[in-house]
Amino acid sequence: MGMVVAEGPDWRTQSSRLLRVVDAFVVVWAVAGAFIIRFGFEPGYVVAGQELTYVWLSVVLAVVWWLMLGAWNSRQSRVLGSGAEEYKRVAAASLWLFGIVAIVSYVLRIDTARGYVGLALPVGLVGLLVARWLIRQHLSIRRRQGLSMSRLLLLGGPSAVSHLASSLHEAKHAGYLPVAAYMPGIPSGSGLEPGCDLPVLGYRSDTHSIVDAIRTCGADAVAVSAGVQLHPQTLRQLGWELAALNIGLIMAPALTDIAGPRIHTQQVAGLPLIHVTTPTLEGGQRVAKRLFDVVVSMLLIILTAPAMAVVALLIKIESGGPILFKQERVGIEGSLFRMVKFRSMVTDAEVRLAELAEKNDGSGPLFKMKNDPRITRVGRVLRKYSIDELPQLFNILAGSMSLVGPRPPLPAEVAQYEQDVRRRLLVKPGLTGLWQVSGRSNLSWQDAVRLDLYYVENWSLAGDLVIILRTIRAVFGSTGAY
Repeated sequence: MGMVVAEGPDWRTQSSRLLRVVDAFVVVWAVAGAFIIRFGFEPGYVVAGQELTYVWLSVVLAVVWWLMLGAWNSRQSRVLGSGAEEYKRVAAASLWLFGIVAIVSYVLRIDTARGYVGLALPVGLVGLLVARWLIRQHLSIRRRQGLSMSRLLLLGGPSAVSHLASSLHEAKHAGYLPVAAYMPGIPSGSGLEPGCDLPVLGYRSDTHSIVDAIRTCGADAVAVSAGVQLHPQTLRQLGWELAALNIGLIMAPALTDIAGPRIHTQQVAGLPLIHVTTPTLEGGQRVAKRLFDVVVSMLLIILTAPAMAVVALLIKIESGGPILFKQERVGIEGSLFRMVKFRSMVTDAEVRLAELAEKNDGSGPLFKMKNDPRITRVGRVLRKYSIDELPQLFNILAGSMSLVGPRPPLPAEVAQYEQDVRRRLLVKPGLTGLWQVSGRSNLSWQDAVRLDLYYVENWSLAGDLVIILRTIRAVFGSTGAY
């Protein structure tokens, strides 16, 4: 599928048109395919007890489905390319449609063929999600090249603007390109923090000066960050001016590593108050996560049993000694457990660790070495594709680990933890996690900690499923594995 997104302010219009065409194609494909599979090429089939033929029902269903995707704002440019909101809207529109079909069929006693409806929905929904994913990959590539981006003017104090610019630069796939900064109320001549090279276009606190700065840099939107010294009435007037110019206004509060499900807004006296709920993993959530771990780990053990038997034989043939490597790790709330892996190193690897300490390629309390001489030939292949971690499925089944969670640390690492890092121990360590799908061994200690804390703060079962799917891609890509 050739997908071209225009540059400049018109890229949003072009992407919206592309989505309308792609949605129409997928919906027609799903509905027509369900019709052909259920009824063949005979157009005369009539809905039981009605004068309506399935051909006309298919046409109505396809048109309404396409319209509902638009009504749910699934083609808005601000949800494209990043986050799960786009997928949620596509799924919500599709499920609502077929819910309405079911209710109408029941109320009006229309006996529609269940095979037809039951095939069109899942096929169409999967098709829509896959199409959106393909377009997102294309858009992500363009955004990494600096194309198809929304140009942002950042308003706020020096530290807040610098942090926001750095965060957006690291997340180019989100589609925001900071082009300039404006620091109202800050002493004239003040600069941003070292490392942030955005031009500062002004310091005055009046709406007219800010609008002039927007025109100067050609911004599509304005992001108001923390530390902005503007009177609420001035900020309100700025919002009116931006609406008249068709320029977006984005509020960027000083909240970091907080996921959307924990954020809720409430209108009080005309003020949008942001509520941040406390992260919890108890009651029904804990039961659901544990049930998911047990079911999936059992299935994976059954499916991978032949492969594990082959790996065990290869390890024994190459170097003799034990097949499994057992090591004490720290689990939930500081409890100790024995983690098992396939042995990928020589049998005296722990003894030789001290002589290699000065060659550590890792950071913080982690020891990582790209060309570790202790790794066997079979072990190098096992590590590249994370096959050595398959026995941890038994740890998951036993309850000491989870499928998704922070990396299981060594007691020596935990002894060096600062207070905030100890929050990693509030949940079970995982076979995979954000650290696994975000660079694996290439991550610095600080980045690994940040990702683990983000997971602890924002856990959800849907998030676990996304991480598992991303893990499959990361393992086959074998990036950062050594």
